[in-house]
Amino acid sequence: MITNLEQYPIIREVPYTPQNLLDFEQQVVNSWESAKIRGPVHISNGNEQELIEIFQRIHPTDWVFSTWRSHYHALLKGVDLDWLMNKILSGHSMTICNMKEKFYASAIVGGCLPIALGVAQALKRNNSTEKVWCFIGDMSFESGLFYEVHKYVRNFQLPLHFVVEDNNLSTYTPTEHTWGVKRPIPDDVIHYTYTSKYPHYGTGKWVAF
Repeated sequence: MITNLEQYPIIREVPYTPQNLLDFEQQVVNSWESAKIRGPVHISNGNEQELIEIFQRIHPTDWVFSTWRSHYHALLKGVDLDWLMNKILSGHSMTICNMKEKFYASAIVGGCLPIALGVAQALKRNNSTEKVWCFIGDMSFESGLFYEVHKYVRNFQLPLHFVVEDNNLSTYTPTEHTWGVKRPIPDDVIHYTYTSKYPHYGTGKWVAF
């Protein structure tokens, strides 16, 4: 279940089904396990339908800032499938950047938050109708950085919307154990929970140190 999504109207259809997304990630998995990818890889799984529903609300001219698990976000934003696969094969799974499609991803916890804030502020100053969408995990959501950015966006009414993708993990540790208690979700933050069959890093067949 996605909370706080009803305040955003559906504005478009996306050209992908959950199975399309799963098939793409399986190609990445196959490439990783056959040692064709020379770099770290982060595989998406378990949140296909939720992301399709969310991206139906995101205009093609809006900006999207993503996390370490960015493949689905990039495809649904409009990044070319072949271009994306080539970036992944070249070792850039978690640092996807496509300025043409206004898409940026970072593997740093909360790393996209201040950048997304700056873009949103610039859009408001220029009287743009574009919006910014920032996807973060529940680990970033619990950080002080999110609190500060969210407060600034709310107080200055910036066109930045937050999506928390909650798998209850802070890297490999349950978020509730890491922080003691999870923070309540604000009314202006989209939130959903999901479970992935893949670990934080890799496909589960290699050991990450």
